[in-house]
Amino acid sequence: MKRTDYCGALTAAQIEKEVTLVGWVHRRRDHGGLIFIDLRDREGLVQVVFNPQLSEEIHQRAHQLRSEYVIQVIGKVMRRPAGTVNRELPTEKSKSMRAIWSSSMRR
Repeated sequence: MKRTDYCGALTAAQIEKEVTLVGWVHRRRDHGGLIFIDLRDREGLVQVVFNPQLSEEIHQRAHQLRSEYVIQVIGKVMRRPAGTVNRELPTEKSKSMRAIWSSSMRR
């Protein structure tokens, strides 16, 4: 598994760019339509959003994710909508971003 960036090292420069991240599933939340995971590596955390409107197949695979699974995700880094910043994630305190992954996910 190869990565292009570390989870905790994403910056505003990566917004709208495709990146590859590798890490451990730190936490998983299912909010009905969207599945959120906090992906962790040695540099920190990033929130990953699995949206069935982007890829039903990847969304279904995300249902199987559990804490401490090691995964690789490839997708586009997106700025979070106003008012939805997760202050618990260090990368968002200054950058306010999220990742939406639609290309692939490997376990």
